[in-house]
Amino acid sequence: MNRAADVLLALLFTAVAASEAVSPAQRGCPMDLSYVTTYPWDKASCLPSHRNMTGCCQSLLSLYGIGFGLYLSATSHFHLPNASASTACLSYFQSLLSSISLPSSIVHTCFPCPNRFVSTPKFCDGILNLQDWADRLGVSTVLDKACANDLADLTRCMVCISAAFQISGQLTHLDGRISRATNCFYLTVIYAAAVATKSDPVDRSSVCFMRFSDPSSSPPSSSSSTLSALQAAFWATAAFLVFLLISASLALSFRRYRRRKRAKSASTKSRRNPGPIWFDIREIEKATAHFSSRNLIGRGSFGVVYRGVLPDGSTVAVKHVLESQFQGEGEFRNEVEMIGNLRHRNLVPLRGCCITGAGDEEDRQRFLIYDLMPNGCLNDHIFNGKGKRRKPLTWPQRRSIILDVAKGLAYLHHGIKPAIYHRDIKPSNILLDGDMRARLADFGLARQSSEGRSHLTTRVAGTHGYLAPEYALYGQLTEKSDVYSFGVVMLEVMSGRRALHMSSASGTVRISDWAWKNVKAGRVDEVFDKAMVKEDGLKGTMERFVIVGIICAHVMVAFRPTIDEALKMLEGDVDLPEVPEVPMPFGQGTNCAWGRELNPFLPHDDLV
Repeated sequence: MNRAADVLLALLFTAVAASEAVSPAQRGCPMDLSYVTTYPWDKASCLPSHRNMTGCCQSLLSLYGIGFGLYLSATSHFHLPNASASTACLSYFQSLLSSISLPSSIVHTCFPCPNRFVSTPKFCDGILNLQDWADRLGVSTVLDKACANDLADLTRCMVCISAAFQISGQLTHLDGRISRATNCFYLTVIYAAAVATKSDPVDRSSVCFMRFSDPSSSPPSSSSSTLSALQAAFWATAAFLVFLLISASLALSFRRYRRRKRAKSASTKSRRNPGPIWFDIREIEKATAHFSSRNLIGRGSFGVVYRGVLPDGSTVAVKHVLESQFQGEGEFRNEVEMIGNLRHRNLVPLRGCCITGAGDEEDRQRFLIYDLMPNGCLNDHIFNGKGKRRKPLTWPQRRSIILDVAKGLAYLHHGIKPAIYHRDIKPSNILLDGDMRARLADFGLARQSSEGRSHLTTRVAGTHGYLAPEYALYGQLTEKSDVYSFGVVMLEVMSGRRALHMSSASGTVRISDWAWKNVKAGRVDEVFDKAMVKEDGLKGTMERFVIVGIICAHVMVAFRPTIDEALKMLEGDVDLPEVPEVPMPFGQGTNCAWGRELNPFLPHDDLV
């Protein structure tokens, strides 16, 4: 009996000792950060005596990134499962840094938001784990081949860095949002350290692309100086993108400040439309029966929409904005005030909005309240979406819808100052009221124009298939970017075919290319929707709409009309130009003007 008690007591002491071996800061953190106290890196930039916070935070991010490489190797997951795990790991990280005499607040200073390291499909093209990575890029990529060798050799490290740039750009393209380029860049670095190098992420030679300063006091060699330059260039890409985003946000805020100041002193202020109503979240919850699933009427890439009934009996659509394009609450409020003052027959009126929460920006929820359009969106009527079998749209209905969209766009581009570019014209953002009249919706992506005719933006937004090439590739936004999207929608309405036809036997994917080939071959009847009853004597008018759609959706900005010009073509007020040819792909010839290559996708003074 005594012997059994001794054994149990020994086991108890062993369990207690094991639990005490794990520090309080380490508990709850699923990452192995034990390397932190022994890994060689130059800590000087983080010391209070000559602290360089930019360099310090970058070094700490690289140091912490090694842990994510180990975590990816062990679990196949790129990020931590939840905020509590992230908080625990940052606390553990700080305790280890404190043990090597670094300031006790250094982690919070560099990484104030633990959610930054939490797994989320919004991070980069929905990639959460290695299976997602393989689904997007394949089992083996150029990164796996380029980084598989010993990266202590400078030449091999340069090849690995080049491949990392390539894969990071590919992921950004797949995601479709340039604002997430830095996120995709970080995923690439973690994958390279954990998988592509075929070695332990803690091995310094396997992470030559990480931005660490050499802890040695000896003068740097030529090769190490070159490597440091490569590392700096590699990480400067992400920093530059962030700088562009911040600069664009500040410039936009300053322009809005000046615009509000001018509006305040204008004599016409008393005649402005009443602004949107700011609802309390309790009103919204009551209107939607606490966001009941039975009131769910749609979801898209930027939010979920619920049907609601306000106390005055009016029926509204309440959009819960999940993926916001706004930098912060101030920008969101400014955009809402701007959009709420717009009134036009072919725009969906914004009734009001709501912002919940008083904590961090990421914890707040945003809602937009619109008048509910009883006939839903154009997408369902063209493609019979969501299993709803609807009667095919008649030709008069299609003609009216196209003209309504054109008039709504004409108002945004030329009816107000400064002009507004919608940036996301597509069938699901065109709603139909009780009389089947079309109204443009979802101004969550709208942007007011600069004083000139175009401007560059690093925040490319919209939907693949409807984005103008110059906007999707280079961030060049003009009114003709919306005209391109309008042309694509017009061809969808006329043909019943989707913007991108991935199963085409002919290999033609874009609807504009398919329509162009048929019109050039004299087969315009092939473009018309077979479900549309063709009324006698109207083929000429229907053909006119197809040709205008092709011209509007031309890849070259110079050949596209303005929306006012397109509207005149549709209404027969001006003659149609000849259907223009499409440009040759890059590499098959270039035009030069004044000693520079002329990009056919971008507007130039000599063409527009």
